[in-house]
Amino acid sequence: MGRENPSVQRYARHVNPAFVKLLGAFAYGRVLVRGEGTRLWDDEGRVYEDFLAGFGATNLGHNHPRLIAAIAEHFATMPANLVHVGPQVHAGDLADALAERAGPLTMSAFASSGGEAVEIALKLARGYTRRSGFLYCEGGFHGTNFGNLSVMGHPRLRKPFEPLLEGCTSVPFGDLAALEKALSSKNYAAFLVEPIQAEAGVVMPPTAFLAEAKRLCERVGTLLVLDEVQTGIGRTGALFAFEHERVHPHILVLGKALGGGICPISVAMTTEEIHQKVLGSMERFDLCSSTFAGNALACRMALETLRVLDDEKLIEGARAKGERLLAGLRGALGRHPLVREVRGRGLLIGIELGPTGQGLVQKLAPMLVKGVAKNVLGQWLSVRMLERGFVCQPASQQWDVLKIEPPLTVTDEAIDRFVRELSTLLDEYRDIGSVLADAGERIGKQALSGWEFG
Repeated sequence: MGRENPSVQRYARHVNPAFVKLLGAFAYGRVLVRGEGTRLWDDEGRVYEDFLAGFGATNLGHNHPRLIAAIAEHFATMPANLVHVGPQVHAGDLADALAERAGPLTMSAFASSGGEAVEIALKLARGYTRRSGFLYCEGGFHGTNFGNLSVMGHPRLRKPFEPLLEGCTSVPFGDLAALEKALSSKNYAAFLVEPIQAEAGVVMPPTAFLAEAKRLCERVGTLLVLDEVQTGIGRTGALFAFEHERVHPHILVLGKALGGGICPISVAMTTEEIHQKVLGSMERFDLCSSTFAGNALACRMALETLRVLDDEKLIEGARAKGERLLAGLRGALGRHPLVREVRGRGLLIGIELGPTGQGLVQKLAPMLVKGVAKNVLGQWLSVRMLERGFVCQPASQQWDVLKIEPPLTVTDEAIDRFVRELSTLLDEYRDIGSVLADAGERIGKQALSGWEFG
């Protein structure tokens, strides 16, 4: 299969050999080459329902027809895609559309990736407050650039590159008392937080957490920065997740789905006051610029993405479909001995896996059970679901949580089939021993084969 594909061999040789080896541990053997709507095809013609959506980047599905048409219309005008000696008109149009939707956040600083936009947000906060420190949450995920890692809650990603930026302090996610205590030093430019911690395992905050966090921040002059790279653009059943609490941050970061799954684009949005103080002079106008920021094509795709969300009522649909998916999963899996919790909001749902009782294997080898649950169970189930025609993955930093986030265009029929297939699959595994037996057999065979991809 995959090893016969020369592109896989080139990828393993020149791009990321360790990743291909990891996939080979489970005989992943899939090369996805085509996407349309909510479906993906591999190089052997097999079809899969996508319940990953590019880690939340393809909220409109793959190659939405309106975006494809917009690309053709765009290039028919022979546009100047990269303009650095004057205003980029498409960036202006997109910024205006975003400002209409984001309340007091009327100013946009564009970039290409979510990580870039997070770094712009940190610069805006420092420039505005004249403070150097940053607060972030344990378990937070904000990108993998150097500055991002400094406010990252996952030691595995940080340690190889330390020491990082000084003055960055973590607090437990959702812990208002800890946040208040940390803020009392008045040393922090910003408190950076996700409304839902997606890559930490779809961790939900307490009720009114964001509103209370903003109140605590404003009391000491710290800015609240919300990273909505994954929760924004309709994912949670609102255009922005903060709308569920009716509170606006001082700086908002968007990315991933903003480009419709077609073009990389991100943005840090803030108030006119903050923007003016940091970037509003002729000496500072370019302090957060980059070559591809606000390019014509990416802005055109983002603008069409916002229009599709409105015209097709995808945000309202995400609320209803999310309720259907959550209720279906809880009903089917709520009493399963290897399912600890099903949680989420809209079409961002996490299934926390692990034994809920004391089986024989757990009594005899508790550390082995813990290791299998944490490092193998989620990956094994995602591979088995792939073999059943569904693409899904564990949370990238919490492999014992299966993260479910289909495109907002997912059908009720696909949702019901996913629930049935996952429930049927889990019926094969009523204890960790059965997982260990099946997964161990395959991993053993793959080790003997030299971790062959196919």
